[in-house]
Amino acid sequence: MIRGACLCGAVAFRLEGKVRDILGCHCGQCRKQSGFYWAATSVADDGLVMERDKGLAWFQSSDTARRGFCRICGSGLFWKPEDAPRTVVAAASLEPEHGLKMTAHVFLEDKGDYYEIGDGLPQFARFSGGENA
Repeated sequence: MIRGACLCGAVAFRLEGKVRDILGCHCGQCRKQSGFYWAATSVADDGLVMERDKGLAWFQSSDTARRGFCRICGSGLFWKPEDAPRTVVAAASLEPEHGLKMTAHVFLEDKGDYYEIGDGLPQFARFSGGENA
């Protein structure tokens, strides 16, 4: 089991079941939300168990997805596509020693021009999705 929370603790959750390794997303929306690229895992919707959600709010960021955040401290926590039974979860919100590793970078076609990627991980122009999106 992996636990996570926002900065102030008003939103706390755990991830159960199969959790995808971490991807770095360089799309424009993720960069604007986080201030850099966004590193995230994902889990089946029924594997995201809310323990505290008094600060949880959602923003419809596009026609096809919404973003969950803490309305108290502003922490960006989730990205939820409308057409998939999975929720993407910010890696930075997870408690240490979760055992997940970053495995690739996606949406390089939108990458900011103010940084370079030098970690040697695979890089993809887009993201193909699939069952482990």
